[in-house]
Amino acid sequence: MVSVEDRPKRLLESAQKIQSPFVLDESLCLYSPQDNVDSLQHPRIMEWMKFVEGEYEPRLPKGTRNILLFMPCTKTKPYPFSSEHKAINQRLLDEGFKPSSRTYLPQELQARLEPPFSQEVLNLSPLVNGTGTVLHRMVISEPLGVVPYEHIAEFRGKQSPAVSYDDPGLFEGRGNAVSPWRPDCTAKRCSATRWEWGPEERRHYVLMHNAMAETVAKVVARIGHHYDDIIAWVAPGLTHRSFVLARDERSSNRVPASRQVGAEKMQLVGANDHLPGKPICSLPTREQCRIALERLASRLNVSVAKANGIYARGGVGATPLALPELLDALVERIGRVSAEEVTEKAWNAQL
Repeated sequence: MVSVEDRPKRLLESAQKIQSPFVLDESLCLYSPQDNVDSLQHPRIMEWMKFVEGEYEPRLPKGTRNILLFMPCTKTKPYPFSSEHKAINQRLLDEGFKPSSRTYLPQELQARLEPPFSQEVLNLSPLVNGTGTVLHRMVISEPLGVVPYEHIAEFRGKQSPAVSYDDPGLFEGRGNAVSPWRPDCTAKRCSATRWEWGPEERRHYVLMHNAMAETVAKVVARIGHHYDDIIAWVAPGLTHRSFVLARDERSSNRVPASRQVGAEKMQLVGANDHLPGKPICSLPTREQCRIALERLASRLNVSVAKANGIYARGGVGATPLALPELLDALVERIGRVSAEEVTEKAWNAQL
């Protein structure tokens, strides 16, 4: 493992996460919460935030029902080339969704796509199924807030910042989300490879967390009227779900509502705190995760305890969100939304 004090070597690691033909912007490598907060003043991030918060409008194909699906960002860039997004997108294709236009990642990436994945997993356009349900994908990302799928690769005629950055800086549990070269670093080394956050790391985590939640809320408040349902397919207990949840949703999701920073308790605010009616539904639920783990154990014919390790890696080195047993829950939700629309239209026709 590269020493976290060696930023040049960390940059080399970051560059390996960016798939050619895209290239890393080293000024967008954010290794700590302090780096994250500083990035909000970076010209590329400021331009992006102005766009998604105040200018972006989705271009959706004609359909009977529109669903906005938030997906998590990934260490692999571009996101659709990650094992997680490939698994999710392939499942959606297998369920009958098809791209609405020929908007793909570069041919170089298509040529490297391994079987059994369809080339369509690298399509960036909204998806449509036979019932007319339109599925518009976006990514919840720090430091970008939200990334519409159609802007993953290109933004205003240039390489998008969504394929230009690396940001492991908010993942405290990894033990290396620190920037020891910064004068405001308060983290302490607790082993040869692990660091413990200090008060400045914790404080900046809350500041960045709440800024990202606010961006998600601003986007949903402005364009949410286009959608009949908004789903965040984000792992329970992790930062992306925390960006979404309102205060009264946190306990049942086992997500902290605050962080202790010295003598101060700083509140964690989610996007649904800013939005009336809590419009973003976070899935999978903890109960769905429990059932998926049991089903995985049954499929593999192993104990639940043994299956838990496979579950944690998602079976493909990703998160459990990529597992077919959990994706069943997402597919069920999408199908239920579509069925409700059909029932509603039939009812209205009788009136």
